[in-house]
Amino acid sequence: MSITPFNIPIIPKLKRETILSLAKRGTRIDKRRLDQYRPIKLTLGVAGKAHGSALAEIGNTKVMAGVKVEVGRPFKDLPEMGVLNVNVELLPLASSEFEPGPPDENAIELARVIDRALREPGVVDLSDLVLIPGEKVLVVWLDIYVLDHDGNLFDAAMLAAMGALLNTKVPGYEVREDGSVEVTGPPRPLPVTKRVVSVTIGILGNVFLVDPSLEEEVVSDGKLVFAFDEGGKLVGLQKSGPAWLDLDRAGPAFNLAYSKYKELLDVLEKSIAENSPK
Repeated sequence: MSITPFNIPIIPKLKRETILSLAKRGTRIDKRRLDQYRPIKLTLGVAGKAHGSALAEIGNTKVMAGVKVEVGRPFKDLPEMGVLNVNVELLPLASSEFEPGPPDENAIELARVIDRALREPGVVDLSDLVLIPGEKVLVVWLDIYVLDHDGNLFDAAMLAAMGALLNTKVPGYEVREDGSVEVTGPPRPLPVTKRVVSVTIGILGNVFLVDPSLEEEVVSDGKLVFAFDEGGKLVGLQKSGPAWLDLDRAGPAFNLAYSKYKELLDVLEKSIAENSPK
């Protein structure tokens, strides 16, 4: 699915001016503080046929992630590593601006940001997914579906992806003497070594705000997406839009994002605890 680049929501001039004026005064059109998230909810195990799944909700934005694991071939330059594939679909039911078709730059950007934030810090131990080095490994397909778009898709998608990976149970595979692979034994958790969340900062002139709504995104000059692991280490960074930034301006944006990442981690950990066997 794709979104037509030129077909963006139209914000009336008066509302645009109101959003910008409120931001300069330290508040927002939905009464939030500049550093305040909308209500966040994460539900694990929402897709029964998947090996793992999660639904993330930030305000009215809803994103679902599902994981399927299958036997495949490794990359030629990584013969002793499993494979992680991240895909994103912007479903037409999520927004009147989304249209059927192959992924465009918006879906590709979202998939790449999630992929890098998972791959660079080694969130999934791919070396633990090897069955026969150079021949057969486990391939993890992480599919992300935007169900309702009301702004800040990055944080919702990252939270859904992380929840789905932590919810995943890998089938118990056994390699036979003839090289065939069969499913035997009980499933095991996917070898997830780190937790990663992202914090999106909207840029409106000289004002930074957390978790921009769709209306705020439309009138913004751009946004910054910071990805952090559970130790607070920066593991990913993405800038979108024409906003100009130097180190003096980027520093406050980073500090704002850093002050919020633990809120998303808390949501993630709470969901995992609620989903754990009693």
